[in-house]
Amino acid sequence: MRSKKALFDAPTGKFDATLSAAPQAASIAGRRIPPGPKEKYNTSEDLLGWMDRQFKTYGDIYKASVYGTDIYAIRTPDYAQHVFRKNWQNYPKGGQAIKRIALLLGNNLIVSDGKFWKKQRRMMQPAFLPNAVAALTGVIARSNVAMRAKWVQAAKDGQKVNVTRDVSLMVLEVVLKALFGDDYDQAMSHFAFLSDEPARNLQFAQEFRSLGKFVFELVKQRREQNRHSTDVMGMLMEARDRDTGEGMPDRQVVNEILTLIIAGHETTASTLNWTWYLLSQHPEVEHRLSQEIASTPVADIPSLEDLQKFTYTRQVLEEALRLYPALWLMTRRAKKDDQLGDYFVPAGTEIYIPPYFIQRHPGFWENPDQFDPDRFDPARSQDRHPVAMLPFSVGPRNCIGEFLARVEMQIHLMTIVKHLHLRYEDRTPPEIDAGINLRSKHDFIMTPELKAPANG
Repeated sequence: MRSKKALFDAPTGKFDATLSAAPQAASIAGRRIPPGPKEKYNTSEDLLGWMDRQFKTYGDIYKASVYGTDIYAIRTPDYAQHVFRKNWQNYPKGGQAIKRIALLLGNNLIVSDGKFWKKQRRMMQPAFLPNAVAALTGVIARSNVAMRAKWVQAAKDGQKVNVTRDVSLMVLEVVLKALFGDDYDQAMSHFAFLSDEPARNLQFAQEFRSLGKFVFELVKQRREQNRHSTDVMGMLMEARDRDTGEGMPDRQVVNEILTLIIAGHETTASTLNWTWYLLSQHPEVEHRLSQEIASTPVADIPSLEDLQKFTYTRQVLEEALRLYPALWLMTRRAKKDDQLGDYFVPAGTEIYIPPYFIQRHPGFWENPDQFDPDRFDPARSQDRHPVAMLPFSVGPRNCIGEFLARVEMQIHLMTIVKHLHLRYEDRTPPEIDAGINLRSKHDFIMTPELKAPANG
């Protein structure tokens, strides 16, 4: 095993030493292009597994044909930093995943670019600043307390719980309350199917897109009644562009609300689902997490300052995000010719940036497949590449809801772990469903067990 210093001082943008026998790069008009498979990606194959095999064969960057398009797949922080930060304006969002999101949600903050994206980002940002998130901690805490009561009762009755479904429903409740406020009951009656329906196919897209009519009518109703709400939808309805003073068209409010429902629900629910699985497999981590939570008293509704006290809790969540990033694959498209390290990037090339593989790269992470929250101890993190972790992306296009998601996840763990232990008895390794988000193929059914009081 290499030393920590050797791990983090390893040159970036190069093949891993174990891959030194990778095929040599080809060239276009004397300019190097990455090596890669001759055969096209077969859509019947699992894309995550297929990409893994290519990285093991060709190294940290390879060229391939995926969904009928030439792509470069990359897995080093240096390459990702170039695309997301150093030359980000040359790499707008693109690719099949973005097309699917546009089909589902219309033109929105995720898929847009240029001046329109900049305007939308600026108008939406106030809804996700710390003061706005702080106002939601009560909503988050109460939804988690209600779910905890259900699991406590199951523990008393000796019943199992469907962690995947229950967490999904709880997160959806938080998202809808944050977005719709007093109109939550109406919204939940329309959107509840999101936590029940696992498929993300054309039928799902059509059903979800049809809910835009409900959101549009709600916006129209609020305007007719001159209702000024402090929820996220109310903030978007009253947002004004700082240059022109113009508001957001109602149709655009609808697109952004639908986008926030999907993005805010699935990414957070998926991360917490995987976190519970990891804790069930590592009792020593769960015990230490429980000790920190039990020994650090906070109010029933914690403040943002309270959350800062729970260092190990945040490390656990960070490690879960590293191993199972919900946004496991991000795509960009080169507008102009460019260079990635030693390789020429022709205009029009799609770049596949998978956090799943970057965050498990053996050149940047010691024992990369091991669940080890201590790797995020500040003393062990200071020499790490700044883009070795990117579960919410990085650079100007990072996820607007990252801070809210982290607060949601931390309050969830603090609320549940203090009172309950979840036991998972299935010894079969879980299967991954690598769609737009990284989900478990099957629900995690666990046995909740009550913990003795901290002073008991």
